[in-house]
Amino acid sequence: MTLREECFPVASAPSRIVIATRQSALALWQAEHVKARLESLYPGLEVSLLGMTTEGDRRLGSSLAKIGGKGLFVKELEAALMSGEADLAVHSMKDVPVNLPDGFVIAAIGVREDPRDAFVSVHHASPEALPLGAVVGTSSLRREAQLRARLPGLRVQPLRGNVQTRLRKLDEGEYHGVILASAGLKRLGLEARITSLLSLEQSIPAVGQGAIGIETRAGREDLAALLAPLNHGETAWCVYAERSLSRRLLGSCTTPLAGFARIEAGEARISALVATPDGLRVARTEQRAPWSAGGAQALGEAAAAALERDGAREILASLEAGGGA
Repeated sequence: MTLREECFPVASAPSRIVIATRQSALALWQAEHVKARLESLYPGLEVSLLGMTTEGDRRLGSSLAKIGGKGLFVKELEAALMSGEADLAVHSMKDVPVNLPDGFVIAAIGVREDPRDAFVSVHHASPEALPLGAVVGTSSLRREAQLRARLPGLRVQPLRGNVQTRLRKLDEGEYHGVILASAGLKRLGLEARITSLLSLEQSIPAVGQGAIGIETRAGREDLAALLAPLNHGETAWCVYAERSLSRRLLGSCTTPLAGFARIEAGEARISALVATPDGLRVARTEQRAPWSAGGAQALGEAAAAALERDGAREILASLEAGGGA
């Protein structure tokens, strides 16, 4: 009996899988990674990619906070799932809204790459080494808030585009340094461009950062069985805890919210932060609990409650009123 036959009956196994993906270099790397894993696990399974341009890709010159959020990167892929054009959609989990539309599920979350933020510069070793007034580029209000809180003398300017575009703008002198996700740089073979890594204390990652998620239509039990070996239990647990935190606080790309969970020696920990983009008002917490299989939601909600006690609701209210930018 083959591994494929052992996982589920041959009669119910799909013989062909179509993966919907964005067409950026990083998105294609992630989709190709999932494709290769499936082909390795199930010899004979035909796997192809359906490249798509999303609304978020078409509007790379605009701030995500102003045009509708990171959900703009997944809507077209979900439409392909719903129409039957595709069976799976592969996402960066940090781009997936915490409340999925009815009829969709995250069927698997792969092992997490390095979740930290990376500082990239041509002439400077770290953000701390930048001169007063130096310009740092980032697309993230979360990164901006934490950088401004630590180093208020820097100028933070928006930076959109794919990874290669952002690096080109740095090389052309538009910025003294830029901050990117280390996971994306490493997956694209650009680890050598990382000047320094920001510690988890310096810059708490985004919810889901570094993790790849696979979305399907609900009720596709054949796909659930197919994807089960791709799910990394520890990463999935941590991402669910982070998304629970974000869901309670209604976090989005318009909210400078950070959340990162990990499991160490049987203990689960989550670091979390809510701030104004200028970094002047910050609520921060770290919550710990003995790890248990069903405890992800409780840990995330405990962190959210701690942030609320530290003024998170007031910070969020100021952002909604336009007073936090």
